[in-house]
Amino acid sequence: MTHLTSITLAFVLDLWLGDPRWLPHPVRLIGRMIAYFEGKWNRGNFRRIKGVVMLIVLCIVVFFLSWTIIWAGYQLHMAAGIAAETLLIWTTIASKGLKEAAMDVYIPLVERNLPKARHNLAMIVGRDTEQLNESEIARGAVETVAENTSDGITAPLFFALIGGAPLAMLYRAVNTCDSMVGYRHDRYVKFGWGSARFDDVLNWIPARVTALLLLIAEKSSHVTLRMLREQARRHPSPNSGWGEASFALLLGVQLGGKNYYFGEASYRPTIGFQRQELHAHHILESTKIMLRAVIYFLIVLWIGGILIEMASSWR
Repeated sequence: MTHLTSITLAFVLDLWLGDPRWLPHPVRLIGRMIAYFEGKWNRGNFRRIKGVVMLIVLCIVVFFLSWTIIWAGYQLHMAAGIAAETLLIWTTIASKGLKEAAMDVYIPLVERNLPKARHNLAMIVGRDTEQLNESEIARGAVETVAENTSDGITAPLFFALIGGAPLAMLYRAVNTCDSMVGYRHDRYVKFGWGSARFDDVLNWIPARVTALLLLIAEKSSHVTLRMLREQARRHPSPNSGWGEASFALLLGVQLGGKNYYFGEASYRPTIGFQRQELHAHHILESTKIMLRAVIYFLIVLWIGGILIEMASSWR
């Protein structure tokens, strides 16, 4: 129950304050550690083994430091422990930040300021954005919201319920590793192998639960579980496809397709059925869907936590 209390307070804090630039952020420290190891070890032979060792060292350090902070807080007082746990969990989620990033693309797009919309989209995606039209810009923003609803919000909340702030921080460390070195690019294909695989394992349950809750939150009658599963499997990632498939089916749009990276075309299977062309308003709709799904996810966590607590007390 202390985990649930901290999770709820952290979510409220995130909705209220987001990620203030003035606040020291643990993820930035994690990123510096990854960059240090990558610079030292991503060379020569045995890169795959070195990448796995980096991941293990990082997870141990992050988990131990987080656990020590939480343990010290609870030794002082229950309120101090909950406060410490709340602050750490807060740093692992990004509901307000995700919405703001999407709105930074939506507003100039509505104002027909395509150069600014392209520039702001380039801040959150890896693809080339210089030549994108309105529909392609909107697709990039919607895909970002769809993928990060699980990665950036519900997954860390899920692990916070299981193991409190230390496990949520461990998940964030793995996810940050994947985002920095988990690419199939020549430079990272071996060194980032362990990070990418472990991130897939950790996100397997949260991605699917989030996708199901998206359908429930929207009370969709035209989208079936079979459709969701079939479309999700079209994505090359075992987890990202679930978020994108649910958003695409709910919005009645098609995601995926052709993107350009450093001037080279990259083709990805399309997801969803194009009942209408993507426009700016779909970005706004995607942020609303995201928020409703996260609230439903939080309710499910409370129900699950209460049931676990009752079962534990009964035993």
